[in-house]
Amino acid sequence: MLIHLGKLAALVSRLGRHGADAEARVLAGEILRFFATTSREHHEDEERHVFPKLLAAADAVTMQAVERLRQDHFWLEEDWSELAPELDALASGQSWVDIDVLREQVEVFTALSQDHIALEESLIYPQARAALAKDERLEMGREMAARRRAARHADGTSRRR
Repeated sequence: MLIHLGKLAALVSRLGRHGADAEARVLAGEILRFFATTSREHHEDEERHVFPKLLAAADAVTMQAVERLRQDHFWLEEDWSELAPELDALASGQSWVDIDVLREQVEVFTALSQDHIALEESLIYPQARAALAKDERLEMGREMAARRRAARHADGTSRRR
């Protein structure tokens, strides 16, 4: 996640220096794919597996943190819905994107993402590791992998039509 947030900043910088050149188009495509798939899958994993387990045995601080992270997921999706069309346009070779608007969107998205990650790393993930038994973590991993395989298969099937 942090690598791709860095790529977002690098893209804005590159656009300011070189415009929507070939490298900017490739970078925009990489960022678009990551946040449209891997990032969303990560949030779904948390919503399905991590948050319910923590809420079942949570203290008030953890409950508040989980609710904040859920709200973050909503706001991140909202921010992404504004940012994605611009990245898609860049990746497609269009250059109509307003660099100042893009810079502001990237700053907002990045700041929220970094705050979200900090809360996950400092509180939620350590508690989840402690709350989930090894067999539960393995089952979660199997379910996540199966869901991703099914999504990739569905995407491949729809593309062939």
